[in-house]
Amino acid sequence: MTPNPLLALRGLPPFSAILPEHVEPAIDHILQKSRDNVAALLNDQTEYTWENLVEPLEKINECIGRIWSPVSHMNSVVNSDALRDAYNACLPKLSAYSTEMGQNAKLFNAFKGLKASSDFATMMSAQQKIIDNAIRDFRLSGVELEAEKKQRYKEIMQQLSNINSKFDQNLLDATQAWTKHIEDEDMLDGLPESAKNLAKQTAEQKELSGWLLTLEFPSYYPVMLYADHKGLREELYTAYITRASDQGPNAGQWDNSELMEEIIGLRHEAAQLIGFNNYAEQSLATKMAQSPQQVLDFLNQLVDKSYAVAKQDVAEVREFAKAEHGIDELQAWDIPYYSEKLRQHKYAISQEELKPYFSEQSVLDGMFFVVNQLYGIKIEEQQNIDVWHEDVRFFTITDKNNELRGEFYLDLYARPNKRGGAWMDDCLTRMVFDDSMQHPVAYLTCNFTPPVGDQPALFTHNEVITMFHEFGHGLHHMLTKVNIPSIAGISGVPWDAVELPSQFMENWCWEKSALDKIARHFETSETLPDELFEKMIAAKNFQAGMQMVRQLEFSLFDFHIHLEYSPEKGARIYEILNDVRSKVAVVEAPDFNRFAHGFSHIFAGGYAAGYYSYKWAEILSADAFSRFEEEGIFNTETGQSFLQNILEMGGSKEPMDLFVAFRGREPKIDALLRHSGIAT
Repeated sequence: MTPNPLLALRGLPPFSAILPEHVEPAIDHILQKSRDNVAALLNDQTEYTWENLVEPLEKINECIGRIWSPVSHMNSVVNSDALRDAYNACLPKLSAYSTEMGQNAKLFNAFKGLKASSDFATMMSAQQKIIDNAIRDFRLSGVELEAEKKQRYKEIMQQLSNINSKFDQNLLDATQAWTKHIEDEDMLDGLPESAKNLAKQTAEQKELSGWLLTLEFPSYYPVMLYADHKGLREELYTAYITRASDQGPNAGQWDNSELMEEIIGLRHEAAQLIGFNNYAEQSLATKMAQSPQQVLDFLNQLVDKSYAVAKQDVAEVREFAKAEHGIDELQAWDIPYYSEKLRQHKYAISQEELKPYFSEQSVLDGMFFVVNQLYGIKIEEQQNIDVWHEDVRFFTITDKNNELRGEFYLDLYARPNKRGGAWMDDCLTRMVFDDSMQHPVAYLTCNFTPPVGDQPALFTHNEVITMFHEFGHGLHHMLTKVNIPSIAGISGVPWDAVELPSQFMENWCWEKSALDKIARHFETSETLPDELFEKMIAAKNFQAGMQMVRQLEFSLFDFHIHLEYSPEKGARIYEILNDVRSKVAVVEAPDFNRFAHGFSHIFAGGYAAGYYSYKWAEILSADAFSRFEEEGIFNTETGQSFLQNILEMGGSKEPMDLFVAFRGREPKIDALLRHSGIAT
């Protein structure tokens, strides 16, 4: 019998050899082996030390993660019915194991004993933090509950694991189910040639004539910005904003309504079981923010600073549409279109005009140049690496001593059977045990416009910013010098600090000296002309107020639905969303808008009662970058300070301590407001 490639996994995953039928047997095997190893660990010891308790557990947990990582990743990027079934079959098993370990009283007592021992005082601070984190997490898993409540907590965790996955799958299916086949080119008036060419290429791939529009973002977004045909904009907007809901063209099919209600209710029940009033409180137990009121005060402070600016932004669009185009009333699907017209009117620049300067290779070369200047690292592409799709590329990172620091896969383009959005995830985590080093490996995934015809992939400036953002996450994972998996890279970093390195990287996308390396015309190799750069900078904060309140709307909605849930009233998802919108939104959403049904960040991702983290971390990142503004954006000493105090430290220390070590003080809001063009 051919060996199961997941069980033989050492180093990089053999993606081409991993089949759906390998998944469940591998997970069954590794979970049973892990149970046996933990039981032996607890039965063999009378006194616990770092070496006989924590270190073996780190190895056990890393092994499970190493096997599950390629499965979970492939489910997101090359989804199929068979793989989905195998993935879903394993979710309750992994959840049960995780809760079982979290509720293992003997294991909990072993950690408490180690904490109380004389050895604890002599340990490194990183080791102490792992033990403290573990004791906290045992309690958050319900280890101190009576048996009946423990069992109920375990059931809830398994249910949530399944429901979260189902939410994401419904959204993927709903996104892929809708297409718009167009044979009359006049319907595409206003669309740039690149968008039309993509639509034509998509039709050809389906053996259709004409053009095919989809709800994948590279297809959807240009229609909203540029399509002169109002009815086409409305049709796509309606299909997009009602995905996986009870409204729109596929109403009731893949409907997430009941799942959303269940998710919020189960989270609330679990939080109360372990002693919290609500899930929002529980969420903050592992974050920088200290209380729900602190989060709400923080968000409302930003609302106070930006709401008037946002109202002015939308008033300007309405006035422009009326004065220049004779349009008296703007609907939700008109706002992006006339906003783009206004941008071009004011600044004579569009995302489309910049795309020829942002070819894939030029952007990568420029991004690698930036991090070489800052951190002294060198990035090189490697060939003949086993990948999950022919578009995927693979790179290694070496430092100034020519030592390997990390490796990463790069999967840039949107395609069928791939989850939307952009993200970084870990394939392998840095680990040193028994004098052997496992280097960190990351997945960097985006959904950009693919190459069309003979041209290379050309990106919008927004897509360039997204790439820098995800690469920032990747650097946090790959440049760590922490050798213990549970606090290496992004592991163990509070969720409201994890966006610091990613948002920090975005700043170089606005600096001319960096753009001279990033932006090269794909045909002439000329750098971005000064005139175009000046227009780009002038337009940088165009509608910054509208963008700010939109993110604040998402953050407040997320936090309130988790804070205010009661079993008697239910989740009240759209009641709460509409209440938040009445106080924050400046663009009225139509009644059929079902935005929340596609909000996978909070219903299927890691941002539940934590979406505020984007704004929280943006204050950290803007203030951190302000030091580079003061000392030089390519200042090597400043770059080394950020590398050593932030990127290399992982979750080994509290993020505020790391920030103060880099910045010399606690963060201030001023830099964020200045970068956003919003006066203090």
